[in-house]
Amino acid sequence: MSGKIVNLLISKDIKSSMQKVNQIILEEGKGIYGDRYYNQEGTFSNKGKIEPDRDVTLVEIEKINEFNDKFNENITDEDLRRNIVVSNCDLNSLVDKEFQIGNVVLKGIRLCEPCKYLSEKLDNKKVLTEMIHKSGLRAQIIKGGSIDMTSQLEI
Repeated sequence: MSGKIVNLLISKDIKSSMQKVNQIILEEGKGIYGDRYYNQEGTFSNKGKIEPDRDVTLVEIEKINEFNDKFNENITDEDLRRNIVVSNCDLNSLVDKEFQIGNVVLKGIRLCEPCKYLSEKLDNKKVLTEMIHKSGLRAQIIKGGSIDMTSQLEI
């Protein structure tokens, strides 16, 4: 299976909006350079303890589009606050599996479920119930490197 990169996003801190970038640099045990979790400053960071499921998050654009179509909403990939937005890839199937994006190797750790923080931020309670098992994947960086908009996701 081959997935396509739709967007790459980072946020420098909890309060900052997600910013689209053309390239991200991933480092084992740290995360994405320039992103809030790289310096353990994310909402769910555990200061002093590296959490492998905080390295990088991915989401399928198709799941966002399905939600918007079903509820006549306008949630964007930036709103979901995931780092890598992909198309044509079943992310749920990647839990406990290694996969590659360009020269970077990632391992799916667990599903990235919607949370109260996200629901409140979007002022949309439907996100909590309707995006369960559709909100993406938390992944660990096994082999770092860079990913750009031309990179392919390979399983």
